[in-house]
Amino acid sequence: MFLTSDAAPATAERRPRLAHRLTRAFEAATTPLLPADYLDLFAPLRSGADLRGRIVAVEPETRDAATIVIKPGADWAGHIPGQYVRIGIDVDGVRHWRAYSLTHGPRRDGLISVTVKAVPDGKVSNFLVHRTEPGTLVHLEQAAGEFVLDLTTTGKLLFVTAGSGVTPVVGMLRNLFPSTDEGVLKPERSEGLDITVVHVAPSEPDSIFLADLRALDAADAINLIARYDDEHGVLDVDSLGSLVPDLAERSTYACGPGGLLSALEAHHEAKGLPLQTEQFRVTTINAGDGGTLHVSGVEVEAAGSTTLLDAAEEAGVLMPSGCRMGICMGCVLPLKEGAVRDLRTGDVITADAMTGPVKIQTCISAAAGACHLDH
Repeated sequence: MFLTSDAAPATAERRPRLAHRLTRAFEAATTPLLPADYLDLFAPLRSGADLRGRIVAVEPETRDAATIVIKPGADWAGHIPGQYVRIGIDVDGVRHWRAYSLTHGPRRDGLISVTVKAVPDGKVSNFLVHRTEPGTLVHLEQAAGEFVLDLTTTGKLLFVTAGSGVTPVVGMLRNLFPSTDEGVLKPERSEGLDITVVHVAPSEPDSIFLADLRALDAADAINLIARYDDEHGVLDVDSLGSLVPDLAERSTYACGPGGLLSALEAHHEAKGLPLQTEQFRVTTINAGDGGTLHVSGVEVEAAGSTTLLDAAEEAGVLMPSGCRMGICMGCVLPLKEGAVRDLRTGDVITADAMTGPVKIQTCISAAAGACHLDH
């Protein structure tokens, strides 16, 4: 009895030591790689690994846009329609990160998809649209973003989208009205909705998801008002009331370039109408102190009211950015040292040798003293 009770704790103590020795031996045998590196070769989407995804299909949408269908890793936490996901992909040996809106609600097959528009000189967007093959592994971050629709919402809604700004809205609409081989479904949860979509595009052939929007319109799930710049001219927000006579009765959700959203904000504020926006590039609302920006070996005197992105570009520095093309989070860079001010909130963000680099969006940050960006 006493021998058994004494031996049990000793055995239990030896087990962790034995596991530790085996792990150290395995690591020594695989140096300079780690055991996880070998697991990544055989099970890159496993639970506990860095979050990745495998591209399973590239589906053309227009001549310069495609939907990328991805099987995410086991630790993917899901998303709410309207959110975006940051994707990391290696192009010519360099890893680039971009953020794209998810274009659907939760899927039974567990896949996720984003729709990418290839832009002139866009290294990542052109690679994804024109060069990516099924089977390609990409890195993922968990879904983020607050441009979402409350699933308990009822009543009249208006979506105003421009260009690739339609992508998060399509995610919402597909969740509300799923498409099947038999056509568009109108589930009971969506019966209390009256939705109008004003969609703006440069031209009809360049209108992303036009077929989806037309199918929803034909099924009386939405009322589609399509506007093409080459046919109707640039949308004047003051004419929105004539396009949507019951505008005052609707809650408006808008996603598109900053100029359109700024005009909509001024228009709706003047009329006291509710508006929620997803901005590709925010408007400067709070001046900081300014300072010397150090980036790519260049020193730039940046005013406190000028974004770091604008200040660097004006000095001839080629900066990463998708803001003007509807791709949020493409301008993120590490702040190695110094202080910047978030122009949306006025908050000051600092970094030094103790804290390590802090990732910031250069399109919404201004110098609040000397600041060094890693680029």
